[in-house]
Amino acid sequence: MKKPKTIQHPEYEKAPMDRRAFFTRLGTVGGISAAAGYLAWAPSDWPLSLKDPTGLRSVPVVTPLQLPGTYQVAKPASASDVGIGRGEDPATMLRAALDGVGGLDHYIKPGDIVLVKPNVAFDRAPNLGATSNPKLLKELIHMILVDCRAQEVRVADNPIESPPDCFAKSKIDAATVEAGGRVYLPDSNAFKMLNTPGAELIENWWFFHRPFTNVDKVIGLAPVKDHNLCGASMGMKNWYGLLGGTRNQFHQDIHGIVSDLSIMMKPTLTILDGTNVLMQNGPTGGDPSNVKKGDAVLAAVDPVACDAWAFEYLLERGRDYPQYLYKAEEKGSGSLDWYGRVRETQV
Repeated sequence: MKKPKTIQHPEYEKAPMDRRAFFTRLGTVGGISAAAGYLAWAPSDWPLSLKDPTGLRSVPVVTPLQLPGTYQVAKPASASDVGIGRGEDPATMLRAALDGVGGLDHYIKPGDIVLVKPNVAFDRAPNLGATSNPKLLKELIHMILVDCRAQEVRVADNPIESPPDCFAKSKIDAATVEAGGRVYLPDSNAFKMLNTPGAELIENWWFFHRPFTNVDKVIGLAPVKDHNLCGASMGMKNWYGLLGGTRNQFHQDIHGIVSDLSIMMKPTLTILDGTNVLMQNGPTGGDPSNVKKGDAVLAAVDPVACDAWAFEYLLERGRDYPQYLYKAEEKGSGSLDWYGRVRETQV
C-alpha cells in the first residue's frame, strides 16, 4: 500500500512576489555580482583585490618580537669583571667566583624570575664534559631561591638530541627539581620569531621564547669544552641552544653565528663550568679519557673576557683565540683583554 503523501503546511507555500520585491532582489543580486567581479578582477594592488600573482598574500605575516635590550646589572665598583673560584668542591668554587663579581645577591633580587640556561645539548652522562655539571646547577638554583629569595628559577635548553633523554641522562632534570626549579622543554609552540638588531645571520630567527615570559634575569651556565668547528664551546656558544628552526645551517659560518649570539643575549651573568673540561673530540665527547678534571668555576659580567680566559687556561690553547671572540668584541659584547680585570680565589 502506498504511503499517503504528507500535506505541506500552508506557511511553507510560496507567496506570489510583487513587482517591488522582485526589483529589490534583482538589485541585491546585481550588487553582489558586481562586488564579486571587482574582487576577482581588480588589480592586485587595489583595495580588497583577490588577485595574488605571487602566491604570498595568503602567507601569514609574523611580527618579530624583541628581548629587553639587556638583562645586565651594573657590577659594584669594587668588583672584578671576571671572578674565578679555584679548588675541588663545585659549590665552594661557585660561591668564590660569584663573590669576585660582587656576590649573587647584587644581581638577583627578591621576587625576581630567573632563567638559567645550561648546556644540555647531548644525551651524555655528566662525567663526559659535554653538558653542564648538575651539582653546579643545583647549587646555583639553591643560592638564587634561598640566598636571593627569587620568586622562580626556570631551566631551559633546546637540545640537539632528544630533549627528555638529554635532560635525564645529564641529570640536569633531577638537579633542577631537587633544588626547587622548573624545567622547560621545547615543543613546536614554544618558539617565536625574534628580531636581533645588528645580527648578520639571525636578525629575524625562531627563538625558544616560552621560558622567557616575564623573566627578570638570565644566567648562562656552560661547560668549557673543545668544539670541532669553532675551536671551543664556552659561554657565548651556549646561547645557540635557544635557537629553533634549521639552525644547523649556521655551521657554515660558525664564528658569525656565535658572535651574533653575543648580541642576541646580554645575560645578567655568565658562569663557566670548568669542573670537567672536554679537551678533545668536542662538542659531543663520549670518551672519559678526553676529559680533564678541572679545578675552576668562572662568573663574569663580560662574556668575551670570560671565554678568553677559559680558552687560554682551562683548554690550555694559549692566546690563539677563536675568530668569534674577535667578532664579538667588534660587535660591542665585551673585551678580549682580561688582564687586570680578573679576581682569582683559591678555596
